[in-house]
Amino acid sequence: MAGEKTKGNKNEKVGQVVSAKMQKTIVVEVTRRVPHPLYKRIVTKRKRFYVHDENRTAKVGDVVRIVECRPLSRLKRWELGEVVRRAVQVGVEPSALDLPVTEKA
Repeated sequence: MAGEKTKGNKNEKVGQVVSAKMQKTIVVEVTRRVPHPLYKRIVTKRKRFYVHDENRTAKVGDVVRIVECRPLSRLKRWELGEVVRRAVQVGVEPSALDLPVTEKA
């Protein structure tokens, strides 16, 4: 136990993947509901984080847990912790998209 380093508590957030077009980087949108400081009405605040995804496991629509880490680039300060819930992947057969062609006279 004397040789082990204790890592401090790292900040974690849960959000939805909105973009996975970059290599090893995803964009996660974290939504939180807070009361307005003056009017006390509940408002929704959203923040987007650039997240390092080494194995490219997350897809658009997945709900993921992200963990803070050292700066990896100018924008990336988070890494993917785990995929909490997978998005529904809709598979459509190409033959199902063929619609009957109607001719206009």
